[in-house]
Amino acid sequence: MVLGDLGAEVIKVERPDTGDDTRSWGPPFCGTESAYFLSVNRNKKSIAVNLKDPKGAKIIKQLAEKSDVLVENYLPGKLEEMGLGYHHLRQHAPHLIHCSITGYGSDGPYAKRGGYDVIAAAMGGLLHITGPEDGDPVRVGVAMTDLATGLMAHGAIMAALLQRHRTGVGQHIDCNLLSTQVACISHIAANYLMAGQEARRWGTGHESIVPYQAFKTADGRLIVGAGNNNLFRTLCKGLELEHLADDPRYASNQLRVENRKQLIATLAQRFSEKTTDEWFAVFEGSGFPYGPINNMEQVFSNPQVLHNKMILEMDHPGAGTVRVPGPAVKYTGSERETHLPPPTLGQHTAEVLGNLLQYTEKEMQDLSQVGAIRIQDS
Repeated sequence: MVLGDLGAEVIKVERPDTGDDTRSWGPPFCGTESAYFLSVNRNKKSIAVNLKDPKGAKIIKQLAEKSDVLVENYLPGKLEEMGLGYHHLRQHAPHLIHCSITGYGSDGPYAKRGGYDVIAAAMGGLLHITGPEDGDPVRVGVAMTDLATGLMAHGAIMAALLQRHRTGVGQHIDCNLLSTQVACISHIAANYLMAGQEARRWGTGHESIVPYQAFKTADGRLIVGAGNNNLFRTLCKGLELEHLADDPRYASNQLRVENRKQLIATLAQRFSEKTTDEWFAVFEGSGFPYGPINNMEQVFSNPQVLHNKMILEMDHPGAGTVRVPGPAVKYTGSERETHLPPPTLGQHTAEVLGNLLQYTEKEMQDLSQVGAIRIQDS
């Protein structure tokens, strides 16, 4: 989807019978499509091809010759069994960049296991560090391991395209959920690898920065972060607790971490004495980092979210007006004005095979009758 936002022509190859699994991941549904599918499939053309049929496999080989990049998320070895693996396709298309996204990698002891976000998040340590201090591990509310792996793949593909521009030769990219999650554990991993410090759950708090967490107010919650001594002093001034900034127990971040309980208890008491909006008024313009804990209604009515044009609307043939989060990154002088709505199953089969591969209508009808392809979703 990110590559499509950048202007790539993306051809999504789906099973002719059911298509992408996420089409059925609901409720909620918008018309015949799940909101889940609609959220991540803009700027893609859908072709429905049976890869297990030799005629369908032939189509993939022909597309590989015409395309820059192939992205696939089959279990390692499955495409090789169909004659569509990297080493097969490079014979037809040596320029092709083949990006495999798997659960655990293309080889190794877990390579044949199916990969899902929550499993990789658990194995990679994310669930262990997520949740209340005295509670159970908690799954992150969205599939952050999946999303991060997609972003890793996007960056790797862009780098491979640059390399191919220099050499003319494609390559295989091995991108997987587990490695992405382990890499994203970041400083928590370093704390263990370098200092032998086992990780734990901190709720909304931070292991190495204090205060850096949510506090209850008189009518809700807000979250603050004091990443240095100047910010801590600004916080104390806003709370009218200036004496804390001069307290030797809190003179540095290290000391604030060591004396976390006493400090957090004092701050929590003070925050509870005013409403969230009253505290926002106190900190507005101070340079101190603070913010609300928004629900979805509040997110998409937030003035900065609206200013950043983060709501994207598209007209979908089966779902009506589709509204999804828009691209996160803007480019000066090249902002895309229109986006293709998420496709229906097989919506572009005839277009892609006819225009790109020069198939005749009769050839496509013959392929459709034997189940090798599906032309347009009925």
